[in-house]
Amino acid sequence: MNRRSLFRTGAAVAVAGGVMATPAHAQQRDRLRVHVLVFDGADDLDFVAPNEVFQHAVHHGARIESKFVTGGEPGTISSAFGTKLEAAGWSPRDADLIVVAGGGYGKPADQPGVPAEIRRGHLPAILRDARRPGLTLAAVCTGAMLLSAAGITEGRPCTTHHQAIADLAAQGGRITRGRVVDDGDLVTAGGVTSGLDLALWLVERHFGADVALGVETTMEYERRGTVRHV
Repeated sequence: MNRRSLFRTGAAVAVAGGVMATPAHAQQRDRLRVHVLVFDGADDLDFVAPNEVFQHAVHHGARIESKFVTGGEPGTISSAFGTKLEAAGWSPRDADLIVVAGGGYGKPADQPGVPAEIRRGHLPAILRDARRPGLTLAAVCTGAMLLSAAGITEGRPCTTHHQAIADLAAQGGRITRGRVVDDGDLVTAGGVTSGLDLALWLVERHFGADVALGVETTMEYERRGTVRHV
């Protein structure tokens, strides 16, 4: 039996080396409003990959509204590799899920990216203030460090890019080894390409395995690693 057939049997469990989840994890929401938070210096794949998964999921029956947002007024951001992106303004009350991109970690704080945003303090502050029942905060790669700066990962299972793991732990995160770590209203993922796995897991969590597997087939991508559902 191949991996996709195994998912559809509902006979799957979490195991090391592969992503498996029972249908009981699916919440079967009517609609999921996703805001992907971007900023100057954000890594391109960190925000493009999840958004593409969510957009493909719509064509497989999921009711998802996904858009890019800034941490303030609508505007243009310049990514880590120079991509110009128009993003909507910050409106966390209108979101069910906020996905935070990473990028630029390890660069000097005077260069665009996560360190500069942590030093500036605005994004950590608005993420901290955005928390409310019913909102899930998720992070790709070093986007987890922005959540950490907001005090959101302290004492909670989480992960990030391997080069930032020690920093996340030093700031109180309970490091949990996995490609994706799901702690309910906090979902984090490893580096860069793991944004695909994070978004596919969230699609599965909210709309079921068939939708997620349909997206995988369309994208010609097969999920990697382990989802740790804490």
